[in-house]
Amino acid sequence: MCRSCGSIVGAGQNDCAVCGASISSGPSASNQPRSVADSETLRFARAVLDRPYKFTIIFLVANIFVFLLMWQTSGIPFSVLGPLPNEVLIPFGAKLNYFIQVNHQWWRFVTPMFLHVNLLHLMVNMYSLWIVGPYVEKLYGSAKFVVFWVLTGVAGVVASYLTVRPGMSVGPVARFIFKTADDPSAGASGALFGLVGVLFVFGIKFRRELPEGFKRAFGTGMLPIILINLFIGYLGRGFIDNAAHLGGLLSGALLALVVDYRRPGERSGIAVTWRVLQIAAIALVAVSFFKTAQHIRDPLPPFMVAQPVQPHPPENAEYIRYVRAMTEGQEALVVALNDKNTSNIDPAVKNLETAPHLDQQADELKERLKLLLLKAKEPAKVVASPQRGANRSSQENSLIQESAAWRREYNQWLKTSARNHSGLSQ
Repeated sequence: MCRSCGSIVGAGQNDCAVCGASISSGPSASNQPRSVADSETLRFARAVLDRPYKFTIIFLVANIFVFLLMWQTSGIPFSVLGPLPNEVLIPFGAKLNYFIQVNHQWWRFVTPMFLHVNLLHLMVNMYSLWIVGPYVEKLYGSAKFVVFWVLTGVAGVVASYLTVRPGMSVGPVARFIFKTADDPSAGASGALFGLVGVLFVFGIKFRRELPEGFKRAFGTGMLPIILINLFIGYLGRGFIDNAAHLGGLLSGALLALVVDYRRPGERSGIAVTWRVLQIAAIALVAVSFFKTAQHIRDPLPPFMVAQPVQPHPPENAEYIRYVRAMTEGQEALVVALNDKNTSNIDPAVKNLETAPHLDQQADELKERLKLLLLKAKEPAKVVASPQRGANRSSQENSLIQESAAWRREYNQWLKTSARNHSGLSQ
């Protein structure tokens, strides 16, 4: 910590990034001239850095508390640094497009910013919050800080939700943003990138009135942090949610463009509007976790439930042909719903028409899948119009719900009646 202005100084730094004063000590430093910050920088830094940052600590404690609760639920020993299982992340509110689209669980846009996948994930994010959070809260005040944290965190989750596009994640650049599967997403990184975006724009927007020390610390001084983290995200594309990081960063920058900060010497009182927004943001988080608690025992989505391994795989050729046709039909349906690509529907329907007869329930499931495929193909034939465009969303949601119901029945058939056909003659 700098003895001149009281700001936090990173390990290995010889000068304070805010006021510019030398912090070196020891024999080697005593022989060199000691840099001294100008009085204006010291006055500005002390006036800002003496302000409280209680909500930074509150958010830090809240993240740690939720993680400990999740870890206790998982039963994993603390000596293990592995990720928490989906059976823990999803019930606690991780972002999953399936539950948002099918079950309309809107609170999954809020809760992920307080969840973490493993201990290392938590430690890195909480260290970043401890370094960046106090600066934003001291500059803008606690009310604006709370609003910034919640809004940028939600923006990051929304960006993650919108970029689950398997058909677009082709090539290293596209995979940096788009995701190949609807996997659970969690972490405070979106909100943290939002705070970095706030400081980046803050330093540029108010560069004419900031002392030199603050100009070096914020604004373009944040570029190395941004670029290094984006490079790490590029290397880790595929398991790092870069879309959430970019969503938080851009939303934080936008907020800093339109929101003023508390200048030194200004009264500590805040506008009633920001106090109301702060209470609304806290209430949104509280209600989201309340809704999570209400649905914590909901079953996992069908595509995440592991099917029991059969001791003897079926050897009947007709059974294999039937299952293969059903599998291709399901794949064509998923591509049509997620990527709006209906090119595989006609071949899938033909395969279903030639699939062998096994039993009455198998035939009913086959016919229902054909009907779902034909319904999925219909929107591509509809001529765009304002009235029809307004109804398309509800039509697609209805089709997604029908598909989920069909999949549950088909999986149940595989577990029960399908076993009767494993020994049929060809």
